[in-house]
Amino acid sequence: MLLALLSGCSLTGIGSAFDGFGWPQGGITPQAHRMYDLWIASVIAALVVGFFVWGLIFWCIVRYRKRGDKLPVQTRFNMPLEILYTVTPVLIVAVLFYYTAIVQTDVDRLSAKPDVTVEVVAFKWNWQFNYRDEPGADARTVASTLGSTDIIPLLVLPTGKKIRFEETSKDVIHSFWVPEMLFKRDVFPGNVRNVFEVTLDKEGRYIGRCAELCGTYHAFMQFELVVVSPEKYDRFLAAKVAGASTPEAMGVIGYVGDERYAIKTSPIDTRRHGQSWNQQDDPVAAGK
Repeated sequence: MLLALLSGCSLTGIGSAFDGFGWPQGGITPQAHRMYDLWIASVIAALVVGFFVWGLIFWCIVRYRKRGDKLPVQTRFNMPLEILYTVTPVLIVAVLFYYTAIVQTDVDRLSAKPDVTVEVVAFKWNWQFNYRDEPGADARTVASTLGSTDIIPLLVLPTGKKIRFEETSKDVIHSFWVPEMLFKRDVFPGNVRNVFEVTLDKEGRYIGRCAELCGTYHAFMQFELVVVSPEKYDRFLAAKVAGASTPEAMGVIGYVGDERYAIKTSPIDTRRHGQSWNQQDDPVAAGK
């Protein structure tokens, strides 16, 4: 009965009906969709097992409630039942482990030749995005976008392409996170280069953040992911390679006015004055 009911529903439809069972919806990569489906399927499996166990508990409460002073039949063990409740949980865990391993392997899979390679460089407290000609630490940077206190950096990428992210930090551990990708990975200093790949399947503009407490201005480490068509991406990158600034390159692909800058978030007043947090309120630091 349950299988017949679920066969007429998609995991996406079931998840939407129950607000994703707590999992964020609206992923913009195939990897995000697979993780979402795994979560919904796992919750459904857990609910099925839960209802079965709850049913048995209430059945035992009703069926074997006290009906007088006569002692019920006493049994030492029930071998078939003990085998059932030992083997069944093992099978359930094995199935969940199997599908988790499949999805995790798919999410972590790297292609031999990605279509786009971006080096993500994190530093206190901003981002630099280097568009590279090939994967690897020795690749050549053909264009770059650097964030500053006054400018939120834009990371422009195409849909339908295999995009390789190679992460490195100049100082402490940061974390590269776009919530709609339903995925984040730490950015380490030194020789460690964290690498992952995604394929973006939805155009739009999305906020990116640092998800690792990295110091005083951690909350201000923001960027904006701009997902465009492959044609617009090629024109954007060509403009950057030719020497255009990021706002100028955004203008080349049709963005005007404030659209050439971040529109989902804005720079936060960091109040970086001298060595103090808020120098104008410090009479000594301000020389008053």
